[in-house]
Amino acid sequence: MRRLALVTDAWLPQTNGVVKTLVRLVKYLEAQGVEVLVLSPDAHLTIPCPSYPEIRVACDPWKAIDRIRAFEPDAVHVATEGPLGFSTIAWLRYRGLRFTTSFHTRYPEYLSARAPVPLEWGYQLVRWFHRRAEHTLVSSMSLLRELEGRRVGRRLIHWPRGVDADCFHPDRRREDVYALPGPIWLYVGRVAVEKSLEDFLKLPLPGTKVVVGDGPAREQLQRGFPDVVWRGYRFGEDLSAHFASADCFVFPSRTETFGNVILEALASGLPVASVPAPGPIDLIEEGVNGALDDNLFEACLRAVHCSRERSRASIVRRTLRTGHDVFRAHLVPWRPETPFVLPQAVPAF
Repeated sequence: MRRLALVTDAWLPQTNGVVKTLVRLVKYLEAQGVEVLVLSPDAHLTIPCPSYPEIRVACDPWKAIDRIRAFEPDAVHVATEGPLGFSTIAWLRYRGLRFTTSFHTRYPEYLSARAPVPLEWGYQLVRWFHRRAEHTLVSSMSLLRELEGRRVGRRLIHWPRGVDADCFHPDRRREDVYALPGPIWLYVGRVAVEKSLEDFLKLPLPGTKVVVGDGPAREQLQRGFPDVVWRGYRFGEDLSAHFASADCFVFPSRTETFGNVILEALASGLPVASVPAPGPIDLIEEGVNGALDDNLFEACLRAVHCSRERSRASIVRRTLRTGHDVFRAHLVPWRPETPFVLPQAVPAF
């Protein structure tokens, strides 16, 4: 595979786990000599996503098809269930072409959280999206088993996620990052309704709660919780320092497919308190690197006492390269092989 067409509705300048995963993947593949054409909204006429204006979606997604044809890829991977993703898969299915997909986001749950749409309707769309994919890559085993139960995808593959353990490291800890009453309870991620962030913000925890990130729910939550410290987006070494300088990472979302920020917290030596959702279930070992509990307050009180050294040690073998190699190994040629048919014998006259 030397030429890959990657179709994604989530791409720069968006800031989220899906974009971070795909950007790292593209950089790795290009370093391995693979030419990658990223088909994303930035090359299209876009409109703001309803209820999430900082995310823009393509309103002419069919134009991606001509770019794929001209590129003549060896493989096509469709990463997201958005306008570009659905349009591309409709064309691939119509033409009888092969492709792979990945499951990054719980769109049925997100849609139901924002509009009166039954969950099952969303999953009917998701099943159609992944039904003809040769492989559907899934970030955790717990999520993979859940999708099997929902009949999503026909060949689900565990796609392990890794972390840059050099960037996110306990050595990034700095006393001047917070200068606030401790302990520091940190959340990093989107500030949106589906993240259940209010479940964290209302906890009667000692010390200071800090939110790093932004999103459509920030203004309302910031008014409702004035004692919380809101830092907005942070990047690079500044983000690494925010992780390493806190005392406990809190992950309240019940709609996750994985949670890359959990890996970044653990690599920074930060124990994690979470509700038992796919992703956290696969990463958090009770009493070792954090705590899982439907009662998030109880999880926080247990997790904050976990060893920073053991938190770091629990994930250092989760390298980025391992996940990238799994992705590459499960790509498929997009054009079906033409079966060889023996010529019929020429009748003798």
